[in-house]
Order: sequence, then structure tokens, then C-alpha cells
Amino acid sequence: MDVCKPPKPDAKLKHRPLTPIRILRGLTCLVVFLSTAFMFLVYFAPVAVVLLRFVSIHYSRKATAFLFGLWLALWPFLFEKINGTKVVFSGDNVPIRERALLISNHRTEVDWMYLWNLALRKGSLGYIKYILKSSLMKLPIFGWAFHILEFISVERKWEIDEPILRQMLSTLKNPQDPLWLAVFPEGTDYTEEKCKSSQQYATEVGLPVLSNVLLPKTRGFCVCLEALQGSLDAVYDITIAYKNQCPTFLDNVFGVDPSEVHLHVRRIPLEDIPSSDSKAASWLIDTFQVKDKLLSTFKAQGHFPYEESEKELSTLKCLVNSMVVTSLTALFIYLTFFSLVWFKVYVGLSCAYLAAATSCKFQLIPFLDYVNALYYSKKRRSD
Repeated sequence: MDVCKPPKPDAKLKHRPLTPIRILRGLTCLVVFLSTAFMFLVYFAPVAVVLLRFVSIHYSRKATAFLFGLWLALWPFLFEKINGTKVVFSGDNVPIRERALLISNHRTEVDWMYLWNLALRKGSLGYIKYILKSSLMKLPIFGWAFHILEFISVERKWEIDEPILRQMLSTLKNPQDPLWLAVFPEGTDYTEEKCKSSQQYATEVGLPVLSNVLLPKTRGFCVCLEALQGSLDAVYDITIAYKNQCPTFLDNVFGVDPSEVHLHVRRIPLEDIPSSDSKAASWLIDTFQVKDKLLSTFKAQGHFPYEESEKELSTLKCLVNSMVVTSLTALFIYLTFFSLVWFKVYVGLSCAYLAAATSCKFQLIPFLDYVNALYYSKKRRSD
């Protein structure tokens, strides 16, 4: 049985050959995705993230989720309909629009993108947020999008990350705002070398020795549980596996891998997870032992147990969505380059705001919150 192995250039042949047609199609998709992302950001961010946020964070998030959810839906369309990758779901059938903390194993650099395939089916595509390494915020265009979508960037140094993580999580506690917060507790993608180091550490400190996943880092998970206590419905334990070999980003773009992506989902109600940090940490380690066994099963059988029949993505809806996104992008390109000079000024100011906001990591708050903060500040001084 061919299962996922860490990608090496000459390790084995790709599932599909890299033909000239695939190269042309992949480059075309990449240009379309980048141009649509840029135009959506510069034209919609000032409205959804600046003007609306001055009135209401809740409605700003709804508008952001809807508008940028249109763009995010292009990726599941690419994976499943254009590339022909089979996405297989198993385990629990989770409800629509639930506030959840997602914990997943980390096999390769694109695991997080396949969570969009599940989120799209559950009406949460625009509401999914990730905790990711800060270097990704420096990516051109995508870094701006990560900031607009309120992804949480970390330095992987706990003394620096903890206050930032707590502050960002405190802004996500409103139970009226849908939320899928995705965490990869291993902290990095899986390789054989990292696995050996993880096993050695586990042996030294008396923790379980795992073969298919790395030993999870528990502090970030515990802080997420603590900060969002009372506003979450459940934790989704997601285990990802690939047939053939683990794909890279370019494998996805050119459609050469993977042949199949398997996502096993366990829904754990929040009340079933211990509230104390020490017990929650033990629970997370036990959960990764379950993941380890699931991946061993996948290696032996080629699939996870309890396969669910999630509905197929509608080709018609995917095409309509793609037409809407590309048509809006064409309109924005026309307005920017062939219309009034004020559109160029608008784009320039929007780019300046996005660059500054992403670099300085700031989000606007509603005007009334500014007024209240100013009032209470003056009141404290007078007292």
C-alpha cells in the first residue's frame, strides 16, 4: 500500500506526470489565484476591515468571511475538481457552523489547506483561523490575507508568544461570531529526523513514544482552551493522511499529487475535556497516541475506519463561484488601470494600509470602544 512519505525530489514518482499541459494549467491557476487575492484584498479590505469594523467587529467579520470565503473556495475547487484529488472523510459527522477548536497532525506544508475542504462543506470556510509561524506573515499578498482573516502568528518562543496568543484569543471570545481555530500542536511538519528526536525526548522524560506523529506541545493548546472557555462548543480532533507521497504546495498547484487525502474527524464536546492545564495536557498527549494508532491503521489498510459519506462539492456551484470571483477581479483590474485616477489612489492607500497593519500587527476597534476607552481613561485620571 502506497502511503504518505516525506517528500524527497527523487524518492518516488509523482502520482501524475508533470506534463506541459499540467505546467501551463498550474501556472494559469497560480496567476489567477494571486491576481484575484490581490484585487479582493485592496478593494474589499477598506470596506470590510476598516469602515465596518469602526461600527461593529461582528458585522466586519461576517462581511470578511463572506467576501474572502468566495476566494478561499477556489482552493477546494482546484483540489477536487481540477486536479481530481479524492478527499475522503471518516469518523464523526460534525454539525454546521459550530464554534470549535481544531487540532491536527502536521504531515506536510499544505495540511492546513485541506481543512478548507471540510470547512466549505460545514459553512465555516470564511471563519477558519490558524495559529501559524510568523514568517508566513511576510509572504507577498498572502501575508496581508492572513492578517485580514485574523490568523494568529507566533515566534515559537513561549515567553514571546504567550502574551500575544492570549491577547489575540481574547478578541475571539464572542459566541455570536462563528469560529474554527486550527492548531497544529506538533509545532512543525513531520519528518523521520524530527520523529527520532521526538522519540528520544519522550524516552528521556517518560512520555509515550510515537511513530507516526511528533510529541505535541501542550502549552498553546491549554491556553486556547482557557482563553476560549465558555465560548466553544467542541474540539475537533483531525487526523490527515495521504496516499502516494506527501504533497508540496507546487504539487497542489500542478496537480501531480496527492491522489487521495484522508481526513478522520473526532468531535469531542468541550465538557469532556479536562479544565485544568495538567489534565488537559495529558488529554492532548493521549489524543496523539490515538492519532498514532489511526495512522498505523491507515498504513496497513489504506483508509481510516468509519468512513463517512460527505456530500460531493457541486461542480456547478464551484464554477459559479469561480465566475463571480474572476468577473469581480476583471472589473477591479479595469477600474485600476483604465478608469479614473481616483481608483489608483484608492488602491495605493489600501496597499499602504494593508502593509502597515500586517507589519505592525494591529486591528481597528469600533469607534464607540475608542470613546469608552477614552472616557474611562480620563475618569481614572480625575479619580
